[in-house]
Amino acid sequence: MKKLYIKTYGCQMNFYDSEQISNLLSSSGYNITENSEDADLIVLNTCHIRDKAVEKTFSDLGRIKKSFKLSSNNKLKPIVAVAGCVAQAQGEEIMKRSPWVDIVVGPQSYTDLPSLISKVNKVEKKELVNIDFPTIPKFDHLDQNVNEKKISSFLTIQEGCDKFCSFCVVPYTRGPEYSRSIESIMMEVKKLIKRGTREIILLGQNVNAWTSKGNKKFSLTLGNLIDEISKCDEILSIRYTTSHPLDMDLKLIETHQKNKKLMPYLHLPIQSGSNNILSKMNRKHTVEDYLKIIEKVKEYRPDIAISSDFIVGFPGETDQDHRKTLELINEVKFASSYSFKYSPRPGTPSADFEKQVDEKIKNSRLQELQGKLKKHQLVFNQKSVNSKMSILILYKNKKNQYIGKSPYNQTVIIDEKLESNQIFLNRCKKVVGQIIDVRITNSFQNSLEGEFSIESLGY
Repeated sequence: MKKLYIKTYGCQMNFYDSEQISNLLSSSGYNITENSEDADLIVLNTCHIRDKAVEKTFSDLGRIKKSFKLSSNNKLKPIVAVAGCVAQAQGEEIMKRSPWVDIVVGPQSYTDLPSLISKVNKVEKKELVNIDFPTIPKFDHLDQNVNEKKISSFLTIQEGCDKFCSFCVVPYTRGPEYSRSIESIMMEVKKLIKRGTREIILLGQNVNAWTSKGNKKFSLTLGNLIDEISKCDEILSIRYTTSHPLDMDLKLIETHQKNKKLMPYLHLPIQSGSNNILSKMNRKHTVEDYLKIIEKVKEYRPDIAISSDFIVGFPGETDQDHRKTLELINEVKFASSYSFKYSPRPGTPSADFEKQVDEKIKNSRLQELQGKLKKHQLVFNQKSVNSKMSILILYKNKKNQYIGKSPYNQTVIIDEKLESNQIFLNRCKKVVGQIIDVRITNSFQNSLEGEFSIESLGY
């Protein structure tokens, strides 16, 4: 058997794509290896969101070249493929900069990898670049074989974006919004169930823009899809990410109240607390619009945890704009969030905006903003202490700790060595893949500690 090494950068959708690439190539005789130096085929599945991610790709390509150059076992050079969003954005330029790359394939075209691999050394390199947006979506090409057993599994239901935020490359690298058919989604859900999946995390660039095909007037939306998936008895927990404020419809909000399998957690990026900056970002909503959505969601699900994304140092951002973002953070009190310095992406409108913010100011603002976010996250986690939570147990690690996930997306650590946990485990042999009542005993910045609740066994 030939060996395949895949390195994945960036978002959860890229990780999903990497799983599909692995499944796709397994039928061509490739087995996964964790060591790139053993590989016959190396695939870098790349991200183009920020400069650091792009340069990381080329840095890794340099290391790959060095590794097979220095190899002393006369092993043939592996086939090297660059996939994902950097591939889509730069195409043949990747081969010019790194001539040892054999294949370049975009995120919508990786289903063509087996064909491209068979052509290496047989055609000119320019013929091994596929960054097309196919008329037949890639999901129609996937056989949806699921090789890896996971309690919690990602499932991409929507790709692309029509919003055209001025800072974002996604519309150019992933194409327009496209929703998978409900038939295709449910087929994959059932295959995941057979492999032991108990939690489904629905993915999309704008996941809440998902809609069934046909007459939009009568089409299903994300809330309907969640209800359909929840009919599968084996599925215990459902989550989704990433959402856009413009696509938060009432049906989805109501689903948070009515569907007990949908977890009380919402990742809803806003990017800035300043209407001035939101307008320059072309977000098409205001801070007030965002807060109304949060208010409505909490009306239907009062205990819901809210997370978000923030960009600091966007072109033209003033101290006042920055203060407004901090004020928003204090008002909403996000349970967790992701924050980044603005990074101009070639080809996006904001890359050419005037009043680019100095890096030192960006660094200072990011530090201040992250300090606020961490404070609220820690407070949120501390509120969990002494409470009893229903925790989905994902796996047992090498330290004899059970790792689970709370309804609010917190990592929960349960130490097997504790006497109370040993008593519980003696009575309940199977916990991985189950939802178990856990008493939270301690909190940290990014996790919780807990003990299995013996009372839940009914003794």
